[in-house]
Amino acid sequence: MTYLRIIVLSILLTIISGFLYAQNTSVTTYMNPVIPGDHPDPTLTRVGNDFYTTGSSFSPTPVIYHSTDLVHWKAIAQPVSATWSMYGKDPGQGCWGGHLVYYGGKYWDFFGHPATMYFVTANKPEGPWSAPKTVNCPTSVPGLGMDNSIFVDDDGSWYMMIKNGQENNWIIQLGTDGQPKGKILDLRWINPAPAYPYGWAEGPVMWKYRGYYYYSFAINAGGGQKVFRSKQLIADKASWEYLGDLFNEADPKKAQSLFQGPNHCSPVIMLNDSTSWVIYHSYLTAGSGEWQGIGRQGLLSQVRYNAAGKPVADYPINEPLTAPKLSSDGIPWMVPHSDFFDSPTLNPEWSLLGYSPIIPYSLTARPGWLRLSPKNQQNMLIKTDAEHNYSLITCLDFKPKATTDEAGIRIITGLETLSASLCSSANSAGGKVIRFSFGAISYEVPDTSGTVIWLKLVRINHALIAWSSSNGYDWIKVGQSIDIKSMDIQQSDYNAWTGNRQGLYVKGSAADFDLYIYREAYNLTYAESSANQWGTTRSTPVSGVSFLDQIHTGDWAMYAGIEFGDVNYPVHLGSFEATASSVLSSAVIEVWLDSMQTGVKIAECNISSTGSLSTYQAFTVDVPEITGRHDIYLKFRGAGTGKLFQLKSFRFIGGLKEVTSNLKSLSIPAKLKVYPNPAKTQLTISCAEPFTRMRIMNLNGQLIEEKKLAHAVNVIPYTNHLSSGIYLLEVTTNEKAICTRLTIQ
Repeated sequence: MTYLRIIVLSILLTIISGFLYAQNTSVTTYMNPVIPGDHPDPTLTRVGNDFYTTGSSFSPTPVIYHSTDLVHWKAIAQPVSATWSMYGKDPGQGCWGGHLVYYGGKYWDFFGHPATMYFVTANKPEGPWSAPKTVNCPTSVPGLGMDNSIFVDDDGSWYMMIKNGQENNWIIQLGTDGQPKGKILDLRWINPAPAYPYGWAEGPVMWKYRGYYYYSFAINAGGGQKVFRSKQLIADKASWEYLGDLFNEADPKKAQSLFQGPNHCSPVIMLNDSTSWVIYHSYLTAGSGEWQGIGRQGLLSQVRYNAAGKPVADYPINEPLTAPKLSSDGIPWMVPHSDFFDSPTLNPEWSLLGYSPIIPYSLTARPGWLRLSPKNQQNMLIKTDAEHNYSLITCLDFKPKATTDEAGIRIITGLETLSASLCSSANSAGGKVIRFSFGAISYEVPDTSGTVIWLKLVRINHALIAWSSSNGYDWIKVGQSIDIKSMDIQQSDYNAWTGNRQGLYVKGSAADFDLYIYREAYNLTYAESSANQWGTTRSTPVSGVSFLDQIHTGDWAMYAGIEFGDVNYPVHLGSFEATASSVLSSAVIEVWLDSMQTGVKIAECNISSTGSLSTYQAFTVDVPEITGRHDIYLKFRGAGTGKLFQLKSFRFIGGLKEVTSNLKSLSIPAKLKVYPNPAKTQLTISCAEPFTRMRIMNLNGQLIEEKKLAHAVNVIPYTNHLSSGIYLLEVTTNEKAICTRLTIQ
C-alpha cells in the first residue's frame, strides 16, 4: 500500500467513524428480537435518558446492557465476576433474575444464586462493582428464592418482589442498605396449593401507573404472563384486581408468530411521550423447534392501557413494529461484536463458563493479543450464539505438543453436552494439524503454515463449514460440511434452557489470539439473515436457504455486525457483489453504512434482468476502502410498484494487501499495533517485525515527531506530548515502512 493511499484511507476512516455514532433517524421501525441469543428473565430500568437490562445468566458471567432507544443494545458491564467463590461450576448455576436499579445515589444489581439473593453496587453502571453481599431473609418468609425484581415507589421506598416455589409470592420492603426493613406482604393467596392456578407465578415484577400498583408474573418459563393491580400496596387479597393476560393473546396474527408464549417480562416503563414499553423473553414456537436450542430471545413490545386501565402488551408478531420515539447515540444492532484485542480490558460482552478462581486470560502479556490459558485442562470465552448465518474468524499463535492440546473456535450448547470446534492441534506423531469436529465426526488436515494460523468457521443455518489459512486471504477447506442441527433443536436434556454459545477456547496449553470476527464482509452474507427490514419477506427454504422476496421500491433490509477489519487486516476492499434474479430491465441496490439517512451511502449496485426468477446472477460495483464493524443497510429502488427482484446473497470482494518478497515466509502480513488506542499520555507500540525508527505524522503527512532506536526492537513504551487528534504512526523495519492510525484523547 502506498504512503499516499494510507493517508487517504486514514482521512476516509475519520469521516466514517463520525457517521458511525450518528443517530439512526431514518429507522422508525424494528423487528424482534432486539437482543438475539439467549437473554432469559430480562428486567428493564430507566435512569434519565438511559435504559438498562440484564437477567438470568446461568453458567456464563452475567452482562448488563445499555440503550438510549430501547432497540439498540450494548454490553457495558459484568456486575459479578467469575472469580466469586460462590459462583457455580455446572451449567444452569450462576446468576438468576438480575435487576439493575438506581437508588440512593448509586447503582444496585440484585440477583439470585441457588435460593439465596445477593446484591452488588457501583457508582456507575459500567462498574467497577462491589463483591456480592447476601440479602438476609426475614424469619417470617420461607426463603427468598430467585427470579426476583426490585420496585422503587414514588416516595423513595423500595421493595423486592419475592418468588420461592409455586406458592410463595411475597413483597418485602428494603432499607437504605439493601436489606429487608419495613413491610412484609404475604401474597401466597395468588397461587395456593394444591391447585396452583397460575402455574409457578414466577418472575414477579411491579410498576406504577396512574396511582395503581401493577403486579405481574409468568405462569412458567414456557409462556403466559398475568397481571393484577391495586390502589394500595398491601397484602389483602380483596384490594387486588385480577386483570388477566398482559399480552394481546387475541392478536389474529398470533398463530403465525415465530415467538409464541411470551412471558417473564420486565416492569413496564413509561417514556416522556406517555408510551409504555416492556422487555421480555420467548422461545421460538414449537413449529419452529429446529431453532429452540438458541434459547430465549430478548423481545420488545409497546404496552397500551385501555379505558379501564388494563395494560395490554403488543404480541410479538413477525412484522416491523413502530419503534419508541427516542434518540440513538449510535449503538449498533446487538449481535456479537468483532474484537481485535487492542483494549487494556476485555469487552464485557465476553463471558467465562462458570467459576474461575483465577482470570485465565491476559491482554497485556502480548499487547494487541488475547492470551487464553487453560483452567481445569480447558477454558472458553463465550458470546451468545445469536443468529443462523455468520462467519467466525480468528488468528492464533499456538504450539500444540499433544493431541489433547487444542486452541480455536467452538460452538457449544448451553448445557455443554454438545459442541462443534475448529482448532489447531497435534496428531499422534507430534505433527501440527487443523481439526474440525462435532461429536463422532472429525476431519483432520496437516498444518504447514507455521506457528500462526487463521481459522474460519462458517454457519449456514444448521450447516458448519471449516477453513484454514496462512495469511487470512487464501483459504483451504477443512473436511466436509457438518450438520449440527442437533445443537439447535430441543432435546431431552432441555438444551434450550440456556441457549447455545460461541467463542474461543484452549485445552492443554495457552494460546495467543490476535482477533475474533463474527461476520466478515468478504464472506457471503445470505439475504435471509436480515436483523431488521421493511417490506421484504423470506421465501420458503430451498436446500436449507431462503432468498429475500417481495422486494419493492423503498423497501430495505439491514444486516448486523459486518466486519471489514482494521488497517492491519490482510484484505483490502474493492467491490460489492449481489447475487439476484430478476425479470425487470433495471433496479438498484443502495448500500449504506450504519444508517440510510445519517450514514454513508457507499455504492449503488445495478440489477438487470437475468431472464427468469429462477436464474441468479452476480452483479458488482466498486466501493471505497472501509474498515471497522458496520451494520449494512440495503435499500431497494426501481420503477413502478411491482416486485423488483429476488436477492439470494451479497458479499464484499477484496484483495490481499501487499507483502514484500523477502517477507513472504511470514505466516501473516507484518502488523503494527498501538496499545491502548485511543491513547492519552502513555502507550505501547508493538510490531510483528523488529524496527529501528518511529515517526508520527498528521493526516497531511507532515512529520510531528521522530524517534530513532539504537537497536532493533519489537515493542517499545512511548510517552507522548501530542494534542488530541488523529495521527499516522509509522515504524521502519529492514524491509519497509509500516503505518497505522493513532488516536490521542
